[in-house]
Amino acid sequence: MSWNPAHPPRQDGRTFVVTGGSAGLGYFAAEQLARAGGHVVLATRSPERAARAEASIRGNVAGASVDSLTVDLASLASVREAGSRLADYGRIDGLILNAGVTSGSNERQHSVDGFELTMATNFIGHFALTALAWPALTRTAGSRVVGLGSLSTFMVPPHPGDMLSQRSYNFFRAYAFSKHAMHGFILELDRRTNQSTVFGRVPDVAALLAHPGYAIDGLTPLRPGIADRTPLMRAAALAASFGTQGKNRGAAPTVRAALDPALTGGEFIGPKYLTHGRPVLAHPAGTSASPEFGGHIWALAEEWTGRDFDV
Repeated sequence: MSWNPAHPPRQDGRTFVVTGGSAGLGYFAAEQLARAGGHVVLATRSPERAARAEASIRGNVAGASVDSLTVDLASLASVREAGSRLADYGRIDGLILNAGVTSGSNERQHSVDGFELTMATNFIGHFALTALAWPALTRTAGSRVVGLGSLSTFMVPPHPGDMLSQRSYNFFRAYAFSKHAMHGFILELDRRTNQSTVFGRVPDVAALLAHPGYAIDGLTPLRPGIADRTPLMRAAALAASFGTQGKNRGAAPTVRAALDPALTGGEFIGPKYLTHGRPVLAHPAGTSASPEFGGHIWALAEEWTGRDFDV
């Protein structure tokens, strides 16, 4: 049976943590998960934006169950604090690694821990958060980790020896590197989980990738204070709408990756027509899908975070 984004299976009693859930793709993924009956935790840097997003979800989804968790993914200290709270959750059915820097300066910037800022936010913090939340994920039968991928990985190959952009820097290159890192991590996580045993059993956790295609604000449903647009933005978006879609539709591959019972792990979900369309099985860039790259980025992430992640 094909996946229908408008009618996902009910998720009553299940808990989903969405990083960057107060805006953009993360907000609409959270809203859709809440509409399916899941309890949604918005893991976001700003408590004020989280409160606004919570109110919006409740206003658009009758009976929505939602709360928030403060975390700055560019700070390993903040990630440790948030991760310790997640580890104590009774269950986590889905950890959605959505948050990320998507635009920035062509001047190389640093996180508080000294890492290139885009890689720190988009990948390093997510690796550490996943490792810290792992106990709650492994306690939950059929849990999933979903990483947000990007078409940028088809445009810029990774440089395994310069993933922090120390030798050469421009923002789009750094962004693509961070997404290659996410691809490599998620696919390696799925491989390692399938090969692991904990107390004589394989952890029942699947790791998957999703990408939103080309999702733009101008075609996104209005959510005041979260997804705003002027009439001019809307008109411009409609005039140039071929090959694009709203953030709500861009979130659909993430939601399918989190919920579709037909998926078993290691899949890459994206729009049918590459940049737009209903969510279907796709193929990640081969340069970051290999076991060699996955093992390399895993080792780098353990070095950068100072944390061994043994699944």
